Amino acid sequence: MSTTQTYIQENKQRFLDELFDILRIASISADPAYRSEVLKCADEVARHLKVAGADNVEILQTKGYPIVFGEKIIDANLPTVLVYGHYDVQPADPLELWTSDPFEPVVKTTELHPEGAIFARGSADDKGQFFMHVKAFEAMMKTDSLPCNVKFLIEGEEEVGSASLADFLEDHKEKLSCDVILISDTHIYSNEQPTVTTGLRGLSYVEVEVEGPNRDLHSGLYGGAVPNPINVLSKMIGDLIDDNGHITIDGFYDNVLIVSDEDRKEMNKLKDDQDSYKKSIGLNDIQGEEGYTTLERASIRPTLDVNGIWGGYTGEGAKTVIASKAFAKISMRLVPNQTPEEITEKFTKHFERIAPKSVKVKVTPHHGGMPYVLESNTKEFLAAKKAMEKAFGKEVLPYRSGGSIPITSLFEKVLGAKSVLMGFGLDSDAIHSPNEHYGLYNYYKGIESIPYFFEFYAQG
Repeated sequence: MSTTQTYIQENKQRFLDELFDILRIASISADPAYRSEVLKCADEVARHLKVAGADNVEILQTKGYPIVFGEKIIDANLPTVLVYGHYDVQPADPLELWTSDPFEPVVKTTELHPEGAIFARGSADDKGQFFMHVKAFEAMMKTDSLPCNVKFLIEGEEEVGSASLADFLEDHKEKLSCDVILISDTHIYSNEQPTVTTGLRGLSYVEVEVEGPNRDLHSGLYGGAVPNPINVLSKMIGDLIDDNGHITIDGFYDNVLIVSDEDRKEMNKLKDDQDSYKKSIGLNDIQGEEGYTTLERASIRPTLDVNGIWGGYTGEGAKTVIASKAFAKISMRLVPNQTPEEITEKFTKHFERIAPKSVKVKVTPHHGGMPYVLESNTKEFLAAKKAMEKAFGKEVLPYRSGGSIPITSLFEKVLGAKSVLMGFGLDSDAIHSPNEHYGLYNYYKGIESIPYFFEFYAQG
């Protein structure tokens, strides 16, 4: 691998310039106005795979945006790694909060990235991360050091729920057959303490509606005599979590996997710097479920959060009105042994039960996903751990993430392969927010680590 690493070092600037070209494409899958940009990005991804040395590169159509596929089969008897990523990005709004054009990447220094970070939409999620794999593959091909087979599946709908992916996997099982799936769409704990993600929480996402009077009412004429749906909804939401941070939904914790004291001790080896944590997000104090550390609350425990709430008049000035309806969007992060179907049903029954008789409530389920765990004693995890230790020169620890990537369980179900979550971003990269960025150090460390993963995985 020494010649591969030399090739990487000699081509770092070109690798950055080529990533910039990809980042300039506003491939926003949520907004139909950007359809041509999404399709343009798919074309560019395919072109880069071909240039890197992939065979059978195709842009495969789905009911939504296309999936880019490519492969290099060097020996049918060798293991096959399927690399997954996505070329679509979140909308850049609100634009006024960006310090530079979201689709004109620039490098700026920050406190966490003194060597510079790439500021652009998609830099960390996920263009910068999937492109590491393309460049690492190129380096292995140019130095004749690819130790096992590789396939690429780069989709264009991840930011809108991967709606076409399940059917695509079922329709292309043979084409996508593999021994392991390698994903870089997560983060490490810090640059000082690199990690491999071994767990993700699942998700149940619902929208709720509370309806009171049959029309908006004058708050002077009717106030105090009729139910105000916004007041009612606020109280119902407030009652979903008690003073100890415990979710009050009947049966919510029935199937929660209890993590052993030994495993909790192991995960808390990660430095939990409360002061830095609070400072990074501008808080004076933190809160959460009693009896658990911040690391545990954000990874091995289920949660409930209101993601949006609205109703009544929110325009300029004043309008004294009691709204007819109030709404909220609520997400619940799930842990092993919980399912989105189970939790959605329990939430719905509980929400309907606690509603006062004066209002009508409606719960509309949206998307969900299963939790995922990769045991830290597996061949897949150990290959990632050794690869990153070789590149970073530091001990790499297992890390449970609080986020959700529903496709991991889908991959395992359809393709029968485990996913290795070998991401290189930081949780401070502002993904989905204004001023998203990705450290140059992290980008290059990813490119350096990936060939080592192939090497160690091929060795078994």
